[in-house]
Amino acid sequence: MSTITQPATVALSDQRSRPTMTIIAWVCAVLTALYMLPWAIAATRGKANAGTIGLINLLLGWTIIGYIVALVLALTPHGTKGYATLNA
Repeated sequence: MSTITQPATVALSDQRSRPTMTIIAWVCAVLTALYMLPWAIAATRGKANAGTIGLINLLLGWTIIGYIVALVLALTPHGTKGYATLNA
């Protein structure tokens, strides 16, 4: 008896794995008493724009608004590049 499987559709995201950036971001976050926390979160989550978030945090984080913007960018969902169909 054969089993019929349905193709599955999955979303392709812009998430990237960058272990070196993640380590550097967390070291900077600890050394700056969590000032660079939004960058560390973005790097850990694999955000495609983690470098931009780090730059915004570095240059504008001293303003409360800049810090909140960087944190919101770090916590937003990943972007979707497209969809793929998997056939089992």
